[in-house]
Amino acid sequence: MIEPETPPAAGQSRGTEGSLRARVRSAVFWRSGSQIVAQMIAWAATFLVIRMLDPADYGLFAMATMVVVFLGLFEGFGFASSLIQREEITREDIRQVFGVLILLSLGLAAAQLMLAPLAAAYFREPEVATLLRVQVLLHLTTPFIALPFALLSRELEYRKQAFANLAASIAGAATALTLALLGFGVWTLVYAPIVLFAVKAAGLTYAARSLIWPSFRFKGAGAMIGFGGALTVTQIFWFLQSQSDVFIAGRAFDVHLLGLYTTSLFLVQILVSKFVPPLNDVAFAAYSRMHREEKPIAPAFANAARLIMTIALPFYFGLAITAEPLIATILGEQWLETIPIVHLLAMAMPFMTLQILFAPATNSSGKPWIATRVNMAGAAIMATGFVIGAQFGIIGMAWAWIFAFPILTAVTMIFSMPAFELKLTDLLLAILPSLAASLAMAGIVIGVDSQLPVMTPASRLGWLVATGIVSYGALLWLFARDLVAELWQLVRHREPAFG
Repeated sequence: MIEPETPPAAGQSRGTEGSLRARVRSAVFWRSGSQIVAQMIAWAATFLVIRMLDPADYGLFAMATMVVVFLGLFEGFGFASSLIQREEITREDIRQVFGVLILLSLGLAAAQLMLAPLAAAYFREPEVATLLRVQVLLHLTTPFIALPFALLSRELEYRKQAFANLAASIAGAATALTLALLGFGVWTLVYAPIVLFAVKAAGLTYAARSLIWPSFRFKGAGAMIGFGGALTVTQIFWFLQSQSDVFIAGRAFDVHLLGLYTTSLFLVQILVSKFVPPLNDVAFAAYSRMHREEKPIAPAFANAARLIMTIALPFYFGLAITAEPLIATILGEQWLETIPIVHLLAMAMPFMTLQILFAPATNSSGKPWIATRVNMAGAAIMATGFVIGAQFGIIGMAWAWIFAFPILTAVTMIFSMPAFELKLTDLLLAILPSLAASLAMAGIVIGVDSQLPVMTPASRLGWLVATGIVSYGALLWLFARDLVAELWQLVRHREPAFG
C-alpha cells in the first residue's frame, strides 16, 4: 500500500474498466452499507438521548462545537487527501503527511485552549470554556484517522474501514446512552464523540498498518502542501457558509432556542450529512482514478446524482409533511417547538444534497480552486441570509435556508459543470423522474392525511409513511421502471453508482 504504484502491464485487469467498476462496486457497498448499519446504531442511541436531554444542552454543545469545527478545518484532512489524488506515492510521502498531521493536531489543541475563554465570553455562557478544554482530545485523534483513511480510500478499500466505523459507532452509542442515563447532561454530548473518535482512530490505524515514524522534513512536499492548502482554504469558506448560522444565532438567542434550531437541523440533515458524505468519499476516489485514466467523469456524475436524488427527494418531502407526528413520536413533547422549523428546513435540503455532490468531481479533476470559489460564494450568500433571517427569530433562520440555498446551488452548478463537461440538460433529465414522482407522492400523502380520523401521533405517522412508500414506489414503477431496475441492481448486485 505504501510503495509507489506502477502502471499495469498490457492485458492486466487492474487498469480495465471492468476492474474499476468492480472496485467501485465493492467500495460503494462497504462504505454506504457500513454507514447505514453504523448510523442505525447511532440514531437509535441519539434519539433516546435527545428524549433524555434538554434543548439547552444542545444549545451549549452547538456553541462549543462551532469552535471545534472551525479549528478542525486546519487538521490536515486536505493534506491526507493529496495521497488519494496523486498518481504515485512513496513511503516518504506518507511519512511527510503524517508529520504534517501531528504538528497541526498539537497546534490546534493549544489554540483551542487559548480560544476557550474568548468563545465563552462571546456567547455569554461560561460553561462553553469548560466544554472546549475537554474537547481538545478530539484534535489529537486526527492524525490516526486522516492518514489511514486516505491510504485505504486510495485503494478503494472500504471493507476494512467498515469494521472500524462500526466498532466506533457501537462504542460511541454505548457511551452516550450510559452517560445520559446517569444524568451527565451536556457532558453526554462531549464524551461520546471523544470515545467514538478514539476507537475509530485505533481501528483505522490497525487496518491500514499506518503507524509509521513521521517525517518533519518537508523537502519535495510542495505538491502535497499545495493541494492540501487549497482544500483547507476551501474548508474555511465552507465553515463560514455552514456555521455562520450558529455564530449569529448563538449571540442573538438563548441556549434553549439555539438548541431547538440545531436539533431541527440535525434531524433534517440526517441524509445529507450522514449518507451522502460517505458516497462522496467513494466518488472522489473513483473520479480521481477516472481522471488519471482519462475517462469522462460527467456520465458517472449524472448517474450518481440520479440515484442519490431518487432517495433524497422523497425523504425530504416526506419529512416536511410528517414533521408533526414524527417529532411527537420520536423526540417527545419537549421538542414540539421544532415542528415548524423542521417543516421549513426539510424543503431546503434537496438543494443542499445536490450542491455538495459537485466538490468531489471538481477536486478529483485537479481543480480544487473551483470548490473554493463555490464556498466563497456560499459564505457570502448564507451569512447574508442568516443575518436577515435572525431579525425574524428562529423561524426566520429557517426561512433563510429556503431562500439562500437554491441560489447557492445555482452558483455551484455554474462554476462546476464546465470543469468536467457536464451539460445542464443531462443533469436535469437525470433528476426529473424522481422529482416528478416525489411531488406526486407529496400530494397523495397530504390528501390521505386530510382524511385520517383523530389518532395517536405514532399511528398517524405509520399511515403517512406507508402511504408515501407505496405511492412513490408505484409511481416509479409506472413511469420510471428503468430507474427502479437500476436501483435494484445497485442493491442486489452492488452495481456502482460511479464509473
